[in-house]
Amino acid sequence: MVNNLQRRRLIALAVGAWGAAVSRSATGQPAQDVLRKTIPSSGEKLPSIGLGSWITFNVGDDTMARRGCIEVVRHFFEDGGRLIDCSPMYGSSQPVIGEALARLDAVGRVFSADKVWTSGDGAAQVAASRAHWGVPRFDLLQVHNLLAWRTQLPLLFERKRAGQLRYVGVTTSDGRRHDELESIMLAHPLDFVQVTYNILDRAVEQRILPLARERGIAVIANRPFREGVLIRALERRRLPAWAAEIDCANWAQFLLKFIVSHPQLTCAIPATTQVAHVRENMGAARGRQPDAAMRVRMAALVADM
Repeated sequence: MVNNLQRRRLIALAVGAWGAAVSRSATGQPAQDVLRKTIPSSGEKLPSIGLGSWITFNVGDDTMARRGCIEVVRHFFEDGGRLIDCSPMYGSSQPVIGEALARLDAVGRVFSADKVWTSGDGAAQVAASRAHWGVPRFDLLQVHNLLAWRTQLPLLFERKRAGQLRYVGVTTSDGRRHDELESIMLAHPLDFVQVTYNILDRAVEQRILPLARERGIAVIANRPFREGVLIRALERRRLPAWAAEIDCANWAQFLLKFIVSHPQLTCAIPATTQVAHVRENMGAARGRQPDAAMRVRMAALVADM
């Protein structure tokens, strides 16, 4: 459910969508210009900024809220995005994504990333999830937070062998269970792992990212803004002038470019309800990216705030 303030904001977004599209066309930045990173197991290129859906797309049957989500998805695709991430545990997010894909005729454009999180009948859950999305098959299915992974991973690998799934992965969040994640990465031919990684939460740099490079595993970064906490803290400060050296116009791009410029990171998945924010986020996939020295400078700045 959304409150009245949220509903008014979503109405404004839907009404203003046409104007936003005109503004974008004036930027002269085609979708093909976005930074794409390689999926090691296949060589496929994937835009480095994706779209998360936790909380933001869980809007139930609220018509105007759903329209707002559809506009977010519309602009995400128009700005060059592909990967949308979801889970059965995200409330109504799956059917909201499915409605957006259907209304935008975008089933063929999405890189569909969902999860299995049950310890029970994983096959039934996958079937229900696919029906919500309206896709013929998922591009990526992940075991959510490693729940019952010994049961669910064999199911996902079987689906991949049968051509019913393109990629298999596992996820964790909040820096949890890295020892177990590492053991799974060593023992199984994963295509993807999804972990928490941002400019302050960098524990995966020590073992998980080097292992992903060694094993040829793509990496998705969740919680890039710490669920908005980082953005709200930094917006009280002025963006440093030297951020222009890496074509950052705002703090969202600063934080996302730090993530996706890491050689081992494949895609970051910020979530939003606002068209303006999804356009800001997609801007992080354009322009100059920080090198190793600049990344050190960026991390030091945020650590001192």
